[in-house]
Amino acid sequence: MELEHAAKQLEALGNPTRLEIYQFLAHGDPDGCPVGEIRDELDIPASTLSHHIAKLVNTGLVTQVRESRTLVCRVESENMDTLMEFLVQNCCTEDWYIQSS
Repeated sequence: MELEHAAKQLEALGNPTRLEIYQFLAHGDPDGCPVGEIRDELDIPASTLSHHIAKLVNTGLVTQVRESRTLVCRVESENMDTLMEFLVQNCCTEDWYIQSS
């Protein structure tokens, strides 16, 4: 994983609303959740929710697929695993600078 990509993912999760969306999806049905259900459960206006989901999708933390007339969001747990591995290997060791270059 490149440093810039990790930074973009961390930036996306650094917003309280996006982190709440990610947590909701991560703890929910592994098959995903319709956008309308996310909106209702978290009480986020549709336009705001759309913006935040787009940021999570653009960084690869969440995928969004259309199933008939419904948009369903799912976490990309492998991408989160990669981010966590990157952090442990590159930020939690004494030789972090050598590994990140």
